[in-house]
Amino acid sequence: MQGLVVPSRSFVTRSASYCPAQPRPAAASLLARRCGTPLHTPAGGQTPRSGVRAMSILQNIMKGFSSGSSKASEQGARPAATLSFSDNAPSWEQLADLVRAKHSEFGVDFWADPNEGPTHPLALKRLFGSTEPVRVKLYRDHAAWCPYCHKVWLQLEEKRIPYVIEKINMRCYGDKPPSFTAKVPSGLLPVIELDGRVVTESAVIMGLLEDTFPDHKPLMPPAGTTARQRADLLMRLERKLFSDWLNWLCSDWNHERAKQQFEATMDLVASEMEREGGPYFLGSDISLVDITFCPMLERIAASLSYYKGSYIRGQGRWPAVDRWFVAMESRPTYLGTRSDFYTHAHDLPPQLGGCAMHADGEPVAAAIDGTDGTAWRLPLPPLSATSLPEPYSPGENPPVDRLEAAARLVRNHEAVVKFALRGPGRPGPRPVMAPLADPTALPALEHSREADAALRHVAHALLVGVEAKQVSTEALQTSPSAGLSGAAVVSAAEYLRDRVGVPRDMRYPAARQLRAHLNWLIDNLRGASV
Repeated sequence: MQGLVVPSRSFVTRSASYCPAQPRPAAASLLARRCGTPLHTPAGGQTPRSGVRAMSILQNIMKGFSSGSSKASEQGARPAATLSFSDNAPSWEQLADLVRAKHSEFGVDFWADPNEGPTHPLALKRLFGSTEPVRVKLYRDHAAWCPYCHKVWLQLEEKRIPYVIEKINMRCYGDKPPSFTAKVPSGLLPVIELDGRVVTESAVIMGLLEDTFPDHKPLMPPAGTTARQRADLLMRLERKLFSDWLNWLCSDWNHERAKQQFEATMDLVASEMEREGGPYFLGSDISLVDITFCPMLERIAASLSYYKGSYIRGQGRWPAVDRWFVAMESRPTYLGTRSDFYTHAHDLPPQLGGCAMHADGEPVAAAIDGTDGTAWRLPLPPLSATSLPEPYSPGENPPVDRLEAAARLVRNHEAVVKFALRGPGRPGPRPVMAPLADPTALPALEHSREADAALRHVAHALLVGVEAKQVSTEALQTSPSAGLSGAAVVSAAEYLRDRVGVPRDMRYPAARQLRAHLNWLIDNLRGASV
């Protein structure tokens, strides 16, 4: 999902990714066996029914998101004309001053160096106060969505091992740089360099980091102990959970049987979470077992709600799993790497070759996508450990969440305007598999003034609140003809809205505020009641 990547000063990088890294070789064969791939037809030319369904879903996503404006109107056919609007929002310089004032008011700083402080997706050098030479270099995906990169990233953060980061393209949206493939011909991620030695495969990397840095918060019990034997068995359980998840997610054959098998494995996972008293697998503190399960449980929670209408957390079916998610979401290390349901719902199909939608998932998918007419519109409902469509136990702080979104937008406004104008622009000459990624798209720069003015209105609304803005002299005013044309702006705002990535661009609470405020702009320009 290409979009609002924010490395230091630019909101959009040269190569934001939409899909996770390619799976490990063993997993790749499992994915191919269970899910197929949209580019492969079995011998004899017949595609299994589940493969047809998966392909049709992926194709429908691509049709809906990859051309011009990103989504069909939630209210039906789009009106033939849009309104014009006033160019009276504060300047970017004035908005920057307002961001600084809000930083001071709330005691936060969303413009602070991401290399310092809590885990941050934009960090490129993490020293944790050390002055020793950095021994580890991590190669991970740009968008922070690869589950295998996620494990290694989280382990490094928990152990506080100093490391540097280089971000690499995903195959589904672009080529990998020759400098990387010269070191890793397979192109697979994650990769580390430890004292100059190139190491691949997440499980190998994680074991090596434990052995090489024993003084940095050991995350596994000592070898030869009963606790270590149990931890090793739990790692095998994670692979079974992975298999049963994909068997259900990627096929519409034997829906009930696949569901029952997955739920039986989840029963076992929940039981193991409770065995040592919880909330983590090995007891009261996080371990490498939790770090290994974490990326998959996060993606399971997102994808099964979206495609099957089934929640593994927040609904009381597995209380131990609920407590585990709450414990994980209390850790800044995890919150800095955590994605959201929308991001995963659309980054998984390119990786898996498609996901099979069940009728039970369709209303949940509409809410996660914001196409139900309410989920991505103001006022937003509160977030909690049981909130729907997405549970989020840390809750929310709407003024601070809006400030985070505004700070990202204001700091990187030039890149954001140009990126958003891909919406009314033209598709790129080099198409890619990922539906929401088009790195070579040609923006409609002739509409820069309109898009710039519109996004200043959005930033201002985020900073002061829509109600306060609309009774001020800087209110967004619309009319049938006077002012700037809103036609291209609607396409630009939709394009931008649908490409806000978590955690790459901002945390989930801030992302939903930005999406909702972009809808506020869109609805005003369409003449809808807001």
